[in-house]
This record gives sequence, structure tokens and C-alpha cells, in this order.
Amino acid sequence: MTESAKTKKRIIFSGMKPTGRLHLGNLEGALRNWVALQKDWEMYCGIVDLHALTTAYENPAELRADTFDMAVNYMAAGLDPNVVTFVVQSKVPAHAELHVILSMLTPMSWLERVPTYKEIKEELHIASPSYGLFGYPVLQAADIMIYRANAVPVGKDQAPHIELTREIARRFNYYYGAVFPEPDTILNECPVLPGTDGRKMSKSYGNTIFMSDGAEEITQKVKRMFTDPEKLRKGDPGHPDICPVFDYQKVYGPEDLEWARTGCESGALGCVEHKMKLAAAMVKVMEPVLEKRAEILKRPEDVWDILEAGSKKAVEVTSETLAVVREAMKLPK
Repeated sequence: MTESAKTKKRIIFSGMKPTGRLHLGNLEGALRNWVALQKDWEMYCGIVDLHALTTAYENPAELRADTFDMAVNYMAAGLDPNVVTFVVQSKVPAHAELHVILSMLTPMSWLERVPTYKEIKEELHIASPSYGLFGYPVLQAADIMIYRANAVPVGKDQAPHIELTREIARRFNYYYGAVFPEPDTILNECPVLPGTDGRKMSKSYGNTIFMSDGAEEITQKVKRMFTDPEKLRKGDPGHPDICPVFDYQKVYGPEDLEWARTGCESGALGCVEHKMKLAAAMVKVMEPVLEKRAEILKRPEDVWDILEAGSKKAVEVTSETLAVVREAMKLPK
């Protein structure tokens, strides 16, 4: 084995849908992990706008603004475009072509057992889901496999999708030869952040704290956050493990976690006092992100240049994969 082969970095792909502004759940549940991994892996960070069309097909023009804002947030969180490759999915045709090929050999029964399909239908009240929404996991598999990725960093809710990708890769390799790795799942260790109302954080619920929110917005949203329904006033004993405020405390103020837990359980700590201290800690943590966002936004043309350059590189890489796929399947060149 040559020295270059020994030192070649393994490949990661992960992406997000540009369906509005990114929130703290995205930051803590994904982006922090990506930033930690970027120096040790060859990393492709996708802005998967074709996926967004599964629920935003009526207003595709909004995708351009959301794509730009997502790229800004990627960089504000600490992703370095000199180290990772930013990819706009719709600018790389091989994603769609591999999706078509994989859809021909993926059994419907595999898709029916993916839990997020039913969750999205219920959350967004979709009466008549599209084929694209049902086949979403196959396109996701194509996104990963087209880079021949060795691993995918995700939260626990996406782990079934990566397992499906492994099954699809295994099935392809069985029929056509060893073309694709079976990607490993890299789970984020961060606790899941709920929405301010205690439900899943979702833009459709209006319960999000956005990465672009300033100090005043963060403080106001934390002040309105739901707490333990049995703790009505200071003095009442609380139950931290069912209080959304404590999920945020674990992330943004772990050094004060025992103080908050003891005070809540004894009744000595009131919810308002706790929220105000938490809000101050969150504002302090988010200051560098907001400062970086402001700096990036001074030169919007640089953002578009980064997306164009990354997508061009992705076209080259994915074209090579498609050539291997076509050869393995004996398809016309």
C-alpha cells in the first residue's frame, strides 16, 4: 500500500433541507458534530434542496434564499469551506440519477418501515403524500452513496435511514459487485433539544429558537418556555426530568446543572429566576455564532462562490462514481 493510500481520509456525507432558518436543534443536534469531525474526514456538507421539494414544492423560489441562509449558518457554526465541500444537491445531477437506479432495486416494504415517513405526514398534516416523500429515504441513500461515503453523522431519529442505506448498498453490491461501502452511523452525543413548548422543535410548530436570533429574541423565547406543569410557583417542588428548561441547561449551562436541579426539586429556585440565568448563558454561547454570521453577510457574493465551487467539485467526484456504477451494471456509457 502506498503512503498516500494509507493517509487518505475516509469520507463523510451529511446534509440538511433548506426549509427555513436553522434552529438550535440543528446546531446542537448536527452542526456541532460536523465541525468536530471536519479535520479528520473528507467531508461533503449537503444543502439538499431536492429533499425540500417533498414538502415545499408549491414555493420552490424560496429555496434560493433558504439555501443561502443555510450556507451562512454552516460557516457561522464553524464549518470551514477550505476544509469541507459545500454541495447544493440540485446542482449535482448524479444525486438524482443514482436515486432512480436505487429506486428500481429497493423493496417498498423497506420504505414502509421507516418511521419518519408517518411522523412527517402527521406533523405537517399531509393528506395525500407525494411519491417523493415516500421515496425520500432512497434519495437520501443516493446522496450518501454517490460519494461512496464511509460514515454519516446523524441524530438518533435519522439512524433508521442510515441502516436502510446500508441495506440498499448491500443489495446493490450483491447484484453488481463491491461498488459501495456500507456507511457507519456516527451518532451525536448531544441531548435532544425540545421546542419551547416541550414538543419536538419544529418550524411548523412555531416553537423554535433560531441560530440567527439575537440576545433579546433568545431571552424572550426562554422566558415563554414551558416548564413542569406541577410547579406553579416558587416554593413548589419541581421535577427537572420532565422540564424542557433542563434539557437546555444540560447543553448551555452544564456547570450549573446540579445547582438548578437541587433548587428546582426543593422549590427554592423559581422558574423565572432559572430561565433568566439560562437565557444569559445561551446568549453568551451564541455570541460567536452571531458575530460570525454578521461578518459573512458583509460579502454575500463569497457565499455563492463557495457553493458554486463546492458543487463543481461534487460533480467531478460523483461523475466518477456513476461511471463505476454504469460499468458494474453493464449500462451504456
